Amino acid sequence: MNGVMNGRFRLRPARDDSVRADSAHSRLRLTAVVGLLLVTAVWGATFLVVKDATVGMPVFDFLTWRFALAAVVMAAIRPSVVRRIDRGTLARGAGAGFLLGMSYILQTLGLQNTSAAVSGFLTGLFVVITPLLAWALFRQHLSLTAWAAAITATAGLALITLSGVSFGSGEALTLVCAVFFALHLLALGRWSPGRDAYALTVVQLTTASLMCLIGAAPHGVRPPQSGSTWTAVLVTAVLASAFAYMVQTWAQKHVTATQAAVVLTMEPVFAGLFAVLVGGERLTVSTLVGGALVVTAMFVIEVPGSPSAESDEEPPQGSEEPSQGSRNQDSDQDSDQSKPALWAKETS
Repeated sequence: MNGVMNGRFRLRPARDDSVRADSAHSRLRLTAVVGLLLVTAVWGATFLVVKDATVGMPVFDFLTWRFALAAVVMAAIRPSVVRRIDRGTLARGAGAGFLLGMSYILQTLGLQNTSAAVSGFLTGLFVVITPLLAWALFRQHLSLTAWAAAITATAGLALITLSGVSFGSGEALTLVCAVFFALHLLALGRWSPGRDAYALTVVQLTTASLMCLIGAAPHGVRPPQSGSTWTAVLVTAVLASAFAYMVQTWAQKHVTATQAAVVLTMEPVFAGLFAVLVGGERLTVSTLVGGALVVTAMFVIEVPGSPSAESDEEPPQGSEEPSQGSRNQDSDQDSDQSKPALWAKETS
């Protein structure tokens, strides 16, 4: 029988509850993927804005204003966020913010000695580095489908952005930058479940702004000198930083780090699209083929029921917001699941 009659009431079978829970989880996962796609579109659209702004403004100054204003805007929208930053959120947010800040700083330094195309390709290698680090650090098993998707996405990035590589100091710094981007993805995947995404994002942005401030300190931080530069700072602060990283932090509660990495490879695709539509650049055959490979990789790893989605990799947690009591309890004692050995050394 599908159910049991009890007087006037019919008890619902446990299987129905399981189906509803699976359906809710699938909807959350789909929403997270769409959110990450929106984030990549924002980053791709602001590429030309950032490029123009940093011509007349030191990069460290630009990044300092960008991340600082993003943190201020988020705190102003929700002043209560300060009270929600407990010890656990502060430690994890600072750790993730450090990784985020290092990513941007290394990428910026690398750009001084390499082309933007080569920098884009090397940065995009975080797609492959992410599952490698997940296996090396956490012994997370990944299916062959996930590996194939990551390699396919990297091949697509190569066709989109790469036009000859000579490996020097700029390339080396950018490659290390890709490692930090991968670590940032893994950190969010381990730390964001069970945490307030808004508070965690504020801490990350604040930490990144302080790191960039240190880089700008030798010559002093100067404000933007023109209206167009101020517009670029505000757009990147509100949309590309505050909004984007809040969405990413929330989304990584519901998708794995490897899946997030593959979805985020859509950034150069959107960047190329906006470069054609707004910047007047030509859309080459290699760009079209590369974009198709990236989209294919994303579809393979995200399609419901695919082997990659059902691999033995640790699934994302926290599909439901924890109660206030459980959140406070978690802030007082760190479990092995939310704080693996790698990060315990950095935050203890």
